Amino acid sequence: MELGLVGLGKMGGNMRERIRRAGHTVIGYDRNPDVADVHSLEELVGKLKGPRVVWVMVPAGAATQSTIDELAELLSPGDVVVDGGNSRWTDDEKHAVELGIKGIGFVDCGVSGGVWGLENGYALMYGGETANVEKVQPIFDALKPEGDFGSVHAGKVGAGHFAKMVHNGIEYAMMQAYAEGWELLEKVDSVTDVREVFRSWQEGTVIRSWLLDLAVNALDDDEHLDQLRGFAADSGEGRWTVEAAIDNAVPLPAITASLFARFASRQDDSPQMKMIAALRNQFGGHAVENKK
Repeated sequence: MELGLVGLGKMGGNMRERIRRAGHTVIGYDRNPDVADVHSLEELVGKLKGPRVVWVMVPAGAATQSTIDELAELLSPGDVVVDGGNSRWTDDEKHAVELGIKGIGFVDCGVSGGVWGLENGYALMYGGETANVEKVQPIFDALKPEGDFGSVHAGKVGAGHFAKMVHNGIEYAMMQAYAEGWELLEKVDSVTDVREVFRSWQEGTVIRSWLLDLAVNALDDDEHLDQLRGFAADSGEGRWTVEAAIDNAVPLPAITASLFARFASRQDDSPQMKMIAALRNQFGGHAVENKK
C-alpha cells in the first residue's frame, strides 16, 4: 500500500526504511530537505492515491497540532491520519473530533523500539475505530516484530497513547531499579567487578531483560560510567502516568518514585542517573551529557 510519512528523524527515518523493505510505498516529508522525498505536505498528499493514509511522527504538542491542522485542509473524507508520536491521549480525542468533522479518520499509535526498531521491529499500541485501523493494518504488520506479539489494537481513540504512556512509566521504574542496584554494588568494597555481576544476571535470573542487556552494553563502553554526568531528562510521559494515576486513584509508588529521582538528578551529579542516562542512550539514542 501507499503511506505518507511526516517526520523523518531518528524514529521516522528508520520506520520509512522498514516499511519499504516490506514492499510498501512510502512518501516521506520532513523540514530537512536532505531526507525528504517531497517539499511540502501539499505535495505529499497530492502524490498519494485515495483513500490516503498519512502517518505523523513529529514532536508532541504544537508541532503535532499544526501538522494535523494542515492535513485537515488537504485530505478528503475517507482518508486516515495516524499520530505515531508521543502525544498525550487527551490530545488524541481532540484530534479525532477535529478530523471527524471533515470525514477524516484518526488512529493514535504508541510506538516503542527506539534506534533498534529498524532491525528488530517496533512494538505498536494503537487506538481508534476498527474501520480506520483496518486501513492502516498493512503498515502495522510491516513495522511490528516478527511473531505473534508486539502489536495490539488497544481500544478506542486515545488507548494507544495511553498504553504507551503506561509502558514508559513501567520503563522508568525498571531503569531506576537497575540503577539503584548498580550504585549499591559500586559502593561496597567486597564486590570487585560490578560489570561482570550485571553480565552474570543476563542468563537464568528472574531479572533478566533487554534493559539489563543494554546496561551491560553501556558498562562495556564505560565500565564505571565515569564519562557521564548523572543527569537524566524526562520526556513527559512519566509525569502523565503519575497524573493519570492520581485522577483514577491508582497507587503507583515505584513509578512515582522513579520520576522524582529524575528530578533529583537535576540537583546533583547522581550516580544512579548515570545508569539511567546510559540506558536511554542505548535503547533510544537519547542525548547524554558528558563530564566537562
